Amino acid sequence: MESTIRGKAYVLGDDIDTDQIIPAEFLSYNPSDPEERKYFGMYAMAGLPKGQLGLPTGDVRFVPEGEFASEYTVIIGGKNFGCGSAMEVAVTVVRAAGISCVLAPSFARAYYRNAINNGLLPVICDTSSIQEGDTLSIVSEGNDIHVTNTSRDKSIGAASLSSMMIEILKTGGLTEYLRKHGDFPSEI
Repeated sequence: MESTIRGKAYVLGDDIDTDQIIPAEFLSYNPSDPEERKYFGMYAMAGLPKGQLGLPTGDVRFVPEGEFASEYTVIIGGKNFGCGSAMEVAVTVVRAAGISCVLAPSFARAYYRNAINNGLLPVICDTSSIQEGDTLSIVSEGNDIHVTNTSRDKSIGAASLSSMMIEILKTGGLTEYLRKHGDFPSEI
């Protein structure tokens, strides 16, 4: 089964940590509550230092003032995306902001697994040719991930995911997978 994500790229630098993704001051929102979830997404990336090399500058906000979600659909990270603490909320806030996919050359291990467990597609690939605002197409076909920068007509090689990870992502995350299947297959 093939699935496609299309969207505008928000480009970040290396070593974006979980406290930049969601600062502690905004952790009082409950992303499990549907009413609070819409407000929660407003604070995604609120801890990013503006004007730093590789980060948006000036008044650019990931989620514009007064909005609940971002105009972007894909986050482009540098190496070690999601480093810092292993808090799952750093993934759920990204999902609440309307992001479907994060591309980076490497991820912090906990962030990578939390992404899959929460239905956020983490794609390991070279992000150096992607610029702010580029339109991307990310196609999942079997275990393979195909990334195309449609703004520049350029294909970008990406790492494959295991069949189990694909299944978890297809059902919307680990909780939904277990609701649907009750358990993992005896052989993975």
